[in-house]
Amino acid sequence: MPARGPAKASAAPRTAVNARRTAGLLLAVVLLAAVTAASIALGARTVPPGHVWHGLFHHTGTDDDVVIREVRLPRTLLGLLAGSALGLAGATMQTLTRNPLADPGLLGVNAGAAAAVVTAISFFGVTSLTGYVWFALAGAAIVSAVVYVIGGSRSATPVRLALAGTAVTALLQGWTGAVELTDNAALDRMRFWQIGSLAGADAATVWRVAPFIAAGALLAFATGRPLNALALGDDAARGLGARPARTRVLALAAVTLLCGAATAACGPIVFVGLMVPHAVRRVTGPDMRWVLPYAAVLAPVLLLGADVVGRLVTRPAELQAGIVTAVLGGPVFIALVRRGRTVRL
Repeated sequence: MPARGPAKASAAPRTAVNARRTAGLLLAVVLLAAVTAASIALGARTVPPGHVWHGLFHHTGTDDDVVIREVRLPRTLLGLLAGSALGLAGATMQTLTRNPLADPGLLGVNAGAAAAVVTAISFFGVTSLTGYVWFALAGAAIVSAVVYVIGGSRSATPVRLALAGTAVTALLQGWTGAVELTDNAALDRMRFWQIGSLAGADAATVWRVAPFIAAGALLAFATGRPLNALALGDDAARGLGARPARTRVLALAAVTLLCGAATAACGPIVFVGLMVPHAVRRVTGPDMRWVLPYAAVLAPVLLLGADVVGRLVTRPAELQAGIVTAVLGGPVFIALVRRGRTVRL
C-alpha cells in the first residue's frame, strides 16, 4: 500500500502537463482556423464573410465566388498542406540530426528539387507548375538516397548525414547556377519559383502533392516514439527496443516526401521548417509525440499568415510568402541564437 503514494504523486504532474499540452494544441487549432478564414477572405479584393460562405457552398458564378473557389481556396489548401509538411519535416530532421538549428534543406532535399526543376525547364521544356512537381519530387528523392548512401547507409550518424547533405547541396547549387547562367528562359522561370510562393496554386497542384504529403505525415508520426529513443543515442535506443538504422531510413523517407512535395509546389520557403519546431519545443519539451502535432498545426499558421501579410502590405500587388517568412524569421532566429536560447534536443 505505501508504494502507491509516490506513483500517484508522479502521475499527477504528468497528467497536468498533458492537460496543458492538449489545451495549447486546441488553441493552436482555433488559431489555424482563423488564419485559414483570413486567407480566403483577404487580399487585393476583400470578400465579406457572408460572401465567403456563399462562395464556398453556394457557387453561383459571381466575381466573388470565382475568386474564392478558383483562386483563394486552392491557394489556402496548398498553404495548409505545405505548411504542415514543412513543420513536420523540420521537427523530424532536427531530431534525426540532433541539431535544433537544422532545417529541411540540410539533407539536400531543397537543392535536389531545385536542380531537378531547372533541368526540366532547360532540357525538357517544362513550363507549368504541375510539371515541376514530378521533377522536384524525383530530384528530392534521388538526392536523399544519395546523401544516405554517402552518409554511411546503415551506419549513418547525424554528423555524417549533415556533412553529406552539405556537400551534395553545394554541388547541386553549382549545377543550378550554371544552368541558369547559360539559359535565360530557365533563369526567368526559376527566379519566381526559388523565392517561394503560394501564388498560382490550382486544384490540380493540390491533388498532385496531397498524397505525398499524407504519406510523409504518416511516416513522420510513426517515427515519433523511435525518434524519442534515438535522441538518447544509438546504444540507449537499442536498449529501449528501437532500431536506429530503420528509424533513420523511415525518418529520411518522411522528410523527403514532406519537404520534396512542399518544395515542388511552392518553391523553397525558408524558416518555416526551422522556426516552428524550435518554438514548439519551448511549449511541449522534446517529446516528438507532442512536437509533431503542434508543428503540423502551427507551421501552416505561419505560412498562411505570411501569405496574407504579403497580399495586404503591397496590394494590389503582392509580396511572395517566402520573402515574408525570411523577413519575419531571420531577425527572430538571430536574436535567439545570440542569446544562447536554442533548445537542446
